[in-house]
Amino acid sequence: MHRFFKLLLMVFMVNVAFAAGNEFEEVDWDSLVPADYQPDAILDKYGDFSELTDDDPRVQEIMKELEASYKVAPINEEMDGKRIKLPGFVVPLEGDGKAVSEFLLVPYYGACIHVPPPPANQTVFVSVASGEAEIRNAFDVVWVTGTLSAKSFDSDLATAGYQLEAVTVEPYEE
Repeated sequence: MHRFFKLLLMVFMVNVAFAAGNEFEEVDWDSLVPADYQPDAILDKYGDFSELTDDDPRVQEIMKELEASYKVAPINEEMDGKRIKLPGFVVPLEGDGKAVSEFLLVPYYGACIHVPPPPANQTVFVSVASGEAEIRNAFDVVWVTGTLSAKSFDSDLATAGYQLEAVTVEPYEE
């Protein structure tokens, strides 16, 4: 009887370990940014620029500096290899309008269309493991689950600081 309980305990421990290894941690966008990254320092050095007009040369200077900084925004290395669940907006890269196989996941609506695009540490390149995921519209809000890699990806729209192999892509539900 003693061996039976030992075997039962081993089976239980294997099941618990397996289940724990298959869970995805729900994360927010702030967790992708290193604690010491301060992009607002660029804006701070220009002082109050709310009174500047769009055609002011200082605005163009600020935009160039922000865009250059955002492309090399540091990533949070501690996130590499994590199994995560992250909400965001879809910016399609490959697909037919009804489904996508590759997309950028960004934290706010319209990102990558506006200049500058979000910082690299706020842009995730997603490839769908099953081949494609249904989307309702461009800029759909979704939950993506998968394994995050701290590898950059460049596209015409933006530089992504992370890549994610998506296991699931689901409509966003709170």
